[in-house]
Amino acid sequence: MPLQFSTDSQGREEALIGLFTATFSTSEGPDEGALIGDLVDKLLRDTPASDRFCCIAEEDGRLLGACVFSRMRFAQDQRRVFILAPVAVASQHQGRGIGQQMLTQGLDLLRNQGIDIVLTYGDPGYYSRVGFQPISTADAIPPLALQQPQGWLGQSLTDQTLTPLRGPSRCVPALNDPRYW
Repeated sequence: MPLQFSTDSQGREEALIGLFTATFSTSEGPDEGALIGDLVDKLLRDTPASDRFCCIAEEDGRLLGACVFSRMRFAQDQRRVFILAPVAVASQHQGRGIGQQMLTQGLDLLRNQGIDIVLTYGDPGYYSRVGFQPISTADAIPPLALQQPQGWLGQSLTDQTLTPLRGPSRCVPALNDPRYW
């Protein structure tokens, strides 16, 4: 059965938190797994549905991956911006292209909802496969200091080139913690 994608996280919070916790524990250690699991908990439970979007990948009813997009606001810019964080594909299913398919699906859904720009903070080599390009902190001022500025990435979801976002930014409260930046 082919991969299936959904956006409905309601009632699935515990399974999604478990996916992120297990995936990050395997790749980065139990402390990082707990940290990211807590982030996903806050994103799903404390962030208004209008300010977050979850894309879930499944196969035969099994949860294989998920990613969360949440709203960012720039003080002097009217464009609609979301940030992608975090992303997880179950460890035993990595290397099959599930993450790229899931991200492409999520970006297409955001594009269809009129979102102008998506940012993320991660591995440029990985995220460039789905259209992200390196940007500078002058292009989009992050809400908190970046530990690794080379991981600051963005892409336009419109036919317009990504031009600098104006003004300071703020993210949803769940992401407003220097440990994630």
